[in-house]
Amino acid sequence: MRDPGNLIDIDGSFGEGGGQILRTSLALSLATGQAFRIRNIRAARRKPGLLRQHLTAVNAAAEIGQARVEGASLASRELIFKPARVATGSYRFDIGTAGSTTLVLQAILPALVVASGPSALTFEGGTHNPQAPPFDFLQKTFLPVLNRMGPTITATLDRPGFYPAGGGRFMVTIKPARRLSPIQLLERGEIQNCCATAIVAGLPRHIAERELRIVHERLSWPEDALRVMELPRGPGNVLMLEIQSEQITEIFTGFGERGVRAETVAQSTVAAAQTYLDAGVPIGKFLADQLLVPLALAGGGSFKTLPLSRHAETNIEVVKKLVDVDVRVALESEHVCTLEILRTR
Repeated sequence: MRDPGNLIDIDGSFGEGGGQILRTSLALSLATGQAFRIRNIRAARRKPGLLRQHLTAVNAAAEIGQARVEGASLASRELIFKPARVATGSYRFDIGTAGSTTLVLQAILPALVVASGPSALTFEGGTHNPQAPPFDFLQKTFLPVLNRMGPTITATLDRPGFYPAGGGRFMVTIKPARRLSPIQLLERGEIQNCCATAIVAGLPRHIAERELRIVHERLSWPEDALRVMELPRGPGNVLMLEIQSEQITEIFTGFGERGVRAETVAQSTVAAAQTYLDAGVPIGKFLADQLLVPLALAGGGSFKTLPLSRHAETNIEVVKKLVDVDVRVALESEHVCTLEILRTR
């Protein structure tokens, strides 16, 4: 066990140099009681330092962990975080912009799933943001896997918030496990169902219809598996492809952007789903990244996935700085790798 009184020094510029380094550091600091200092926060980004969603994550972690914090201000590039005791209960966090609420949750959820009592969280801001996991991925992909490790977590969407308007809200309830159990996810099993949902909020319906036409043509999914959802608040457009197998549900998401054709959005989303299907692995690249923290806290586990992204490789190095685990990655083929986490002490 590391001495929580000693500051672990973390360079926020290494690897992919983004906000995930900060969020993983906060999450593991809260869960383990280990204090840290991070320098060069988001050094690789066009606007380095803390943006509002990152500051919200820091303040949320400080509130839940009753932490002493230095450098918690907008545009700050250095932060010292010294947690005390995790305080469970009811919390509300409002980003105030379309910044991702799901990324704020990443910073505090790991500590709360091993805490001494239940918690209820409300988040307001962006729920469907192109630079973050959308709410649907959280609800249908990540949380079901985390629940298999011991806790009981539910997430409910009250209203979506699209970039750049924001205004979304969702709630999370947590019944902790006190200790996470390692899991192995090495087989996907048979595909049981596939469906696609194209959401348009305050935009013409034909955008969603064109996206679904590409899904039908490229993946041969039947018409009754394709759904258009029209919402009044926007503007926003999201295409979600859901693949349910025996062991897991994966979701692939594309976001409409001004000046980008609906067909282009659909083609890139379909390509990501097709790569996953062809590889035969259970875990997609985004879920692989998010599973690193809970598996590290569990002290073990393994899964098969696609070749790791630079984002995931960076996350591995942060995990190893704050938790006494070894992370082994074996590339089995051009499209498949196995990741295993082992306790070192």
